[in-house]
Amino acid sequence: MYALVEIKGKQYKAEKGTKLKVDLMDQEKGSKVEFDSVLLTSDKEVKVGTPYVKDAKVTATVEDHFKDKKVLVFKFKRRKGYRRKQGHRQQYTLLKVNDIKGA
Repeated sequence: MYALVEIKGKQYKAEKGTKLKVDLMDQEKGSKVEFDSVLLTSDKEVKVGTPYVKDAKVTATVEDHFKDKKVLVFKFKRRKGYRRKQGHRQQYTLLKVNDIKGA
């Protein structure tokens, strides 16, 4: 069984026991989080929401907060001596899906 859930404006495929890498959330490690913005559930039959499936929820536990690999941004204009190098590390939260209800 799986569900498509919307978390902070992005869609993720959640299955029981899987881990999701989502944008940074303001939750402490070990806290439980519940999402009711479920777009689709699939068990024996597929239920598609308009826009969300009624009475469907995904519960997860916050496992960790971490930074991803560095992404380099390099700007360059030829023959002008203009070069700018900047790095960025995106912060993420690791969620472990505990249960999918209402499927």
